[in-house]
Amino acid sequence: MTSSPASADALAAAGLRVTAPRLAVLRTLESHPHLEAADVVRLTREQHRGVSVQGVYDVLRALTESHLVRRVEPAHAVARYELDLGDNHHHVVCRGCDTIVDVPCALGSAPCLDPSGASALGFEVDEAEVIYWGLCPGCREAVPSPTTDVPSTHPKEQV
Repeated sequence: MTSSPASADALAAAGLRVTAPRLAVLRTLESHPHLEAADVVRLTREQHRGVSVQGVYDVLRALTESHLVRRVEPAHAVARYELDLGDNHHHVVCRGCDTIVDVPCALGSAPCLDPSGASALGFEVDEAEVIYWGLCPGCREAVPSPTTDVPSTHPKEQV
């Protein structure tokens, strides 16, 4: 039986001491994936008042280094954190509201892109990160349609 990434067993398997702050951060990320560090701090401290701000940042670093947490860094955006489930998924980011959503990898196994160019340079590639950008359904609905919301400048269409 495998343990949840937010469990004491997962911490022990990663060679980390099981502490209340580590479990609290893992549980926060289990409930709220793709959080900015400031939101991890706020939500963790709401549930566990004894955890310091610096303590949460230290835990995020330790959990990321041990591959229990993944740091997602979209270009021109604040880094976000999620549990590292080892499932080789990618992300789509909304340009309107900055929502991040998991997208399954279409090819399945890592690194899922052809790394032959990097391999030819002597690199041993073990991961590829794909981030799609676009507008989520809510932001698309908020954008006015150019065919219905823009006044016509064509002389025959003006009355």
